[in-house]
Amino acid sequence: MTSNAQRRALAASQRVVPDAPRAPGPGDQWQVRGPDGTVAVGWYLVPLRLFLGVTFLFAGLQKLANPDFLRTASPNSIHAQLAGAARTSPIHGLLGHLVPMASLVGVLIALAEVAIGTGALLGLLTRVAAAGGVLLSFGLFLAVSFHARPFYTGSDIVFLFAWTPLVLVGAGGAPALDTWLAAQRAVAAAAPRVRGVPRREVVSTGVVAGVVAAAVVVLAGVVAGLGRLFAPAPTSGSSALSLGGGATATTAAPSTTTAPGATTSTTAAVPKGTKIGPATDVPVGGSASFTDPGSGDPALVIQPTAGEFVAFDAVCPHAGCTVGYAPSARIIACPCHGSEFNARTGAVENGPAPTGLTSIRIVEGPTGDLYVT
Repeated sequence: MTSNAQRRALAASQRVVPDAPRAPGPGDQWQVRGPDGTVAVGWYLVPLRLFLGVTFLFAGLQKLANPDFLRTASPNSIHAQLAGAARTSPIHGLLGHLVPMASLVGVLIALAEVAIGTGALLGLLTRVAAAGGVLLSFGLFLAVSFHARPFYTGSDIVFLFAWTPLVLVGAGGAPALDTWLAAQRAVAAAAPRVRGVPRREVVSTGVVAGVVAAAVVVLAGVVAGLGRLFAPAPTSGSSALSLGGGATATTAAPSTTTAPGATTSTTAAVPKGTKIGPATDVPVGGSASFTDPGSGDPALVIQPTAGEFVAFDAVCPHAGCTVGYAPSARIIACPCHGSEFNARTGAVENGPAPTGLTSIRIVEGPTGDLYVT
């Protein structure tokens, strides 16, 4: 006979006791499905995270590697972009104060893009990086693409909303340094330890962030140095014209030629309009900037061949940025969204600009000055 106590002991020994819940390990982030069979939400956001990370990292490094971005005289510089935005942006009052320090602003924007892109790619402080992406995209939207028509042709507003899922969930359990660090903390929390502040857990994120930041600074410096080392020498194909004084009515400029036995006086008509400066200030094959006396807009005059002058309103019809002439490519280009215009007619050749540039009638007077008529 078996006693009740013996039967209970035998039954207890035969029962399968479920394992205690195991803390996730650092290697578990590579498993698409967790122990309960579900997929972490971060896996669904990996393509978006990688796209945003690569895009912002490339944009920042491209700015640092491009000497023209920080060269004030270049039509593709951050100075030209800020000057155009200060005229059309809803935050023009703020941007106007930033124009004198455009180079510093450009460096800060480039470094911010590099930091945001690196954080997204590595999944380090993912929510912080995504919040930075939202703020930077919103700032660029107000400064650059606020007037883009239709609105969806401006990329900044799209990037703004693309970052928001990562602000909400961060890495979301997908492969990332954030996920790895969280697993390290979980393992440390499950292990027996004395009471007190978990110093290792507090320091680990800061150490990793510091190492990554140092690597980013080195990378940015190397890219900027290589960009300036291999960049072509700046061209002198652009200058500025000083606006002449007021409207000039048609007058007669006398000239005298002497032939044997006679003196003949001739007159040359000065064009009716506003003098903007000497034609010699516009290099052949280059351009010069001036202010259109009719609209007050920034304008551009180009001398494609000797003695031939064409001029256009320099405001891009897409988002109001100030365009510039690229003599090497012989096109007028927008530094904000890449629109390109024909340098002789102003017609749009590559969008997103919906229309071409407004032509300005310009002529050369008998004294060698240019007039807007």
